[in-house]
Amino acid sequence: QVQLVESGGGLVQAGASLRLSCAASGRTFSSSAAGWFRQAPGKEREFVAAISGSGGLTNYADTVKGRFAISRDNAKNTVDLQMRSLKPEDTADYFCAAGAFFGVPRRANEYRYWGQGTLVTVSS
Repeated sequence: QVQLVESGGGLVQAGASLRLSCAASGRTFSSSAAGWFRQAPGKEREFVAAISGSGGLTNYADTVKGRFAISRDNAKNTVDLQMRSLKPEDTADYFCAAGAFFGVPRRANEYRYWGQGTLVTVSS
């Protein structure tokens, strides 16, 4: 079993940067891919970024490629999302996910464990 707790959300202006962090508990964390998803009000949850268990492979949604960077520290059991050049359309609840054992998937149903989310609001 893996438990995930996100932190780092908040209210920022467009163009600003923000770093989200996800702290994981559980021995299987480093052996599986982890990812970040987001859900804006009235919209479906969407993929943002994913990283393999070793950290050697990453995958990004086109909407964030070049602006966001996912990283992980398996010694600390954390996975972070560095967000730059934030836009109002990045406003959403951001969820950490883990427990995907094949590749760096974009589909939410391939992740077994989920955090509760952290809210990011970008004002124009």
